[in-house]
Amino acid sequence: MSQVVVVTGASAGIGRASAIAFARRGAKVALLARGAEGLRAAARDVEAAGGTALPIAVDVAEYDEVEAAAARVEAELGPIDVWVNVAFTSVFAPFTEIEPSEFKRVTEVSYLGYVYATRAALDRMKPRDRGTIVQVGSALAYRGIPLQSAYCGAKHAIQGFHDSLRSELLHDKTNVHVTMVQMPAVNTPQFSWVLSRLPEHPQPVPPIFQPEVAADAVVFAADHPQRREYWIGGPTLGTLIANKFVPGLLDRYLARTGYESQQNSELTKPDAENLWKPADADRDFGAHGAFDDKATSRSFEFWSSRHRNVLTATAAGVATAAGALLFRAARKS
Repeated sequence: MSQVVVVTGASAGIGRASAIAFARRGAKVALLARGAEGLRAAARDVEAAGGTALPIAVDVAEYDEVEAAAARVEAELGPIDVWVNVAFTSVFAPFTEIEPSEFKRVTEVSYLGYVYATRAALDRMKPRDRGTIVQVGSALAYRGIPLQSAYCGAKHAIQGFHDSLRSELLHDKTNVHVTMVQMPAVNTPQFSWVLSRLPEHPQPVPPIFQPEVAADAVVFAADHPQRREYWIGGPTLGTLIANKFVPGLLDRYLARTGYESQQNSELTKPDAENLWKPADADRDFGAHGAFDDKATSRSFEFWSSRHRNVLTATAAGVATAAGALLFRAARKS
């Protein structure tokens, strides 16, 4: 029986790549986003990949719209097995250059959108005692950086919400699972449509990964939701470790490098903006952003995370063999 998957923010970037990845397994995929043309193109990609697509125009900042979408998914596709939260918006600017209404909008979409969608999913999954929710997070859920105060605040909030909810689900001994995937910098269209007050074109902090790397992690997390979270990419691992042990030093490092590393002078400034209305209402941006020439399609850290049992067993075997050789050498001497 085909898996029923819901993806928010599905018209572009990680959401779109994840929808396609699930479709390759024959899933029925509900695509939730605001942009009409982006949704139509994403639906075509899902169908071409072998899945069944149900595009639904939704603003995740509106709970009633999210709830109505969830009801429609179950009526047309069947019980929801997996819900993936990706949708977000942001503003690239120093905090004092972000209007309070803009900060509020980012928080409503990027944080409350996750809360509303999670509630709609749980209201259906818990009575059935099955289902998985994947929260797409970021290294910025642990470590704030300059020029992205609204986005970082939302990701921190999601992390706290995730921890609390997971504890409650464990207490209830339910078979509904929630897991979080902390992403590195990803080559998505957000940098071509984000509201920006920077002098140059925004860019993700290098090194940059392709959205398919993120999508593979989302699918793997959906299949293995017992782990509380996944860290994708070496930069994510390095950032979280550095923030744990030397946060003050990281403050100073980002103060020196964080402005320049998030801007690209080789590109013209974006001509689209999606904070208040969808940038992909009448044109499709696809899954990839403007940094294909700089992005990698591999993450050794994620590969090792997926195969950690094998790697642990191999390491133990090597250690045992080495110990045996040393023991024999010692006896001979």
